[in-house]
Amino acid sequence: MAVTLPFAPWADPSAEPLIDLRNVTKRFGAFEAVRDLSLTIYEREFFAILGPSGCGKTTLMRMLAGFETPSAGEILLDGQDLTPIPPARRPVNMMFQSYALFPHLTVEKNIAFGLKREGTPKDEIATRVTDIMRLVQLTDFARRKPDQLSGGQRQRVALARALVKRPRLLLLDEPLGALDKKLRQETQFELMNIQETLGTTFVIVTHDQEEAMTVSSRIAVMRAGELAQVATPTDLYERPDTRFVADFIGEVSMLEGRVTTASRGGVGLAVMEGTPDLRVITPDTPPAGTTAWLALRPEKISISRSRPDADNALSGKVLDIAYLGNISTYHVELADGSIVKAQESNRQRADRRGITWEDPVWVSWEEDAGVLLRA
Repeated sequence: MAVTLPFAPWADPSAEPLIDLRNVTKRFGAFEAVRDLSLTIYEREFFAILGPSGCGKTTLMRMLAGFETPSAGEILLDGQDLTPIPPARRPVNMMFQSYALFPHLTVEKNIAFGLKREGTPKDEIATRVTDIMRLVQLTDFARRKPDQLSGGQRQRVALARALVKRPRLLLLDEPLGALDKKLRQETQFELMNIQETLGTTFVIVTHDQEEAMTVSSRIAVMRAGELAQVATPTDLYERPDTRFVADFIGEVSMLEGRVTTASRGGVGLAVMEGTPDLRVITPDTPPAGTTAWLALRPEKISISRSRPDADNALSGKVLDIAYLGNISTYHVELADGSIVKAQESNRQRADRRGITWEDPVWVSWEEDAGVLLRA
């Protein structure tokens, strides 16, 4: 029986990247929007660039598209330097957040526009436009104009127009930002299916962490023009490198402490006076006396009214409860004033749950539930 290996070319030392950014810097006057950034992106990846406003992610995308020129460094596609190649001649296409559809053209003509400008034969245009409309489920809307379409349909027209030219690399700049939450979630899966069907390399720029986690094979988290971490969604969430990444990806509680004991595979962490040291299983064993932070995801923390039978347990009181239907997040204030978030599935109706505001409670977790961070 054949074994299908997971898609992970970045883990293969012999794999050649499609995109290779080498020590790329972009300056606007004295301001460095991107600073000495090196990154590889592989063919067939759905790659996300994620970060807060002003981190440099859009500047990085504009350099890939050719709208900005690096101040230093190289950007290679299949080993060829893209710097001297103008945007229109690059095997790269870009889908903008605004979609930029022509209001006087039908769906079919909007999609065909780029091919006509390039002088593609009419028969080939017809075939490619028909194929791409079928893929994005727009065949029944071919004769409509943009003002006769919903937001999700206009988004698919813009996507089809970008893909019909068969680029090696498709750049998506906040492509779902104009859609409502429910439609955005549905469209994320449509994008994934289209990308997997075509095999085109997608690079999406977004500030929406949930979107990046859903669609991408890997994510580059940026901060102040630099890469904070590049990893799969699972690794970013479960094994962040820094407090910034842990805090930016999902919800997290941070407990600052001092390493009291360090042995192979685990450490003791003193977080407040009068409580036993916490036990943390970690591959990183900093020496005793080191300041460290324990990052804990809320779903890995249990909450109870009585003291649990667990080594890692702290008492506090419930400050707030965020009820989200399927889950509730409890904000618990510990004795030193720090806040821990514990998350519980709502298996029972609201009037049957036992914990409410101002209740004294205990929070607890397993020794391997958290990540020990030193920066």
